[in-house]
Amino acid sequence: MKALLITIGIIVAIVIISVIAAISIRNGLIERDEGVKAAWSQIDTQLQRRTDLIPNLVNTVKGYAAHEEKIFTEIADARSRLLAAKGPAAKAEAGAMVESALGRLLAIAENYPTLKANENFIRLQDELAGTENRISVARTRYNDTAREFNASIRKFPGSLFASGLGLSPAEYFQPPEGSAAVQKPPAVQF
Repeated sequence: MKALLITIGIIVAIVIISVIAAISIRNGLIERDEGVKAAWSQIDTQLQRRTDLIPNLVNTVKGYAAHEEKIFTEIADARSRLLAAKGPAAKAEAGAMVESALGRLLAIAENYPTLKANENFIRLQDELAGTENRISVARTRYNDTAREFNASIRKFPGSLFASGLGLSPAEYFQPPEGSAAVQKPPAVQF
C-alpha cells in the first residue's frame, strides 16, 4: 500500500510539473508575441511622427521655393502611401519613398540660403533627424524582438504550442530591396 501511494505521489508530481512547464512555455510565447507587437508600435509611432512633421517642413520650403511643385507632389504621395501601408514590408517600402522624397526636398533647400537660415526650417530639420534616429533604434529593437520570437516558436518545446496559439513568424522591418540602409537577416525556412 505504501509503494502504491509513493507511485501515485510521483505521478501526481510529474503531472503538476508538466502542467506548470506547459503554462510557463505558453505564457512565455504570449509574452514574446506581445513584445513584438509593442516593438512594432514604437516603429509605427515614430513613422507617424515623421509623417506629421512633413507638412510643416513642406510649407516652410514652399514659402521659399514655390516653383518646385513636383517635389511637393512626390512628398504628398509618399506620405499618403506611408499612412495607408499595413505591415512591416509595406511600411518599409513606403518609408523608403518618404525618405527619398524628403532627401530631394532638403537638397532643394540647399539652393535657398535664406531658407537654410530660417529658424523654423532648422528646427524642423533637427526634429526630422531626431525622428529618423528614433525610427532606426525602434527598427533595430523590433527586429531583435521579432528574431527572438521567431526562434522561440520554431524551437522545441515552443513549436508544440505556437500553432495552437495561432502564432506565426513575425515579419522583419527591412528597407526594400536595393536599399543599403540595413542588411537583411538570413532567410528563415518554416
